[in-house]
Amino acid sequence: VLVYKTPLLTSDLTLAGPIIADLMVAMTGTDADFVVKVIDVYPENFDYQSNKNDYLMSGYQQLVRAEVMRGKYRNSFEKPEAFVANKPTSVKFTLPDVAHTFKKGHQLMIQIQSSWFPLVDRNPQQFLNIYEAKDSDFKKATIRIYNNASAIQLPVLAD
Repeated sequence: VLVYKTPLLTSDLTLAGPIIADLMVAMTGTDADFVVKVIDVYPENFDYQSNKNDYLMSGYQQLVRAEVMRGKYRNSFEKPEAFVANKPTSVKFTLPDVAHTFKKGHQLMIQIQSSWFPLVDRNPQQFLNIYEAKDSDFKKATIRIYNNASAIQLPVLAD
């Protein structure tokens, strides 16, 4: 899992609209999943006041938006394509729209990972029909994301 986190926000930050994941990747296998998560990290001293009880929420990580892209469908959902092992390849996809304000003192965190099991079925890391895969079809793979050629485009709402 790759984790990117802002410093503590000095003012509110509102996102409104689609989030675009534009990743440059390479892998030792011929397929992989890419999960992008946008998370609101509460301050370490955050205490949520309610009418009945106090709820300590220090450091709580609220999932704001997330999406998974099975790599073989990166160019078309009708015509899946294998990756060429170790060849840098673009994987670009849009996460569903977001409407969220990160409050002053919070942090915006982005996580990129290659599995979201058990929410999404496991990927065998090779180009095959996953629904017919046997246990022996699941292989270990190394996945690289090129930071200098990848970006997460956030729809920041201006004041």
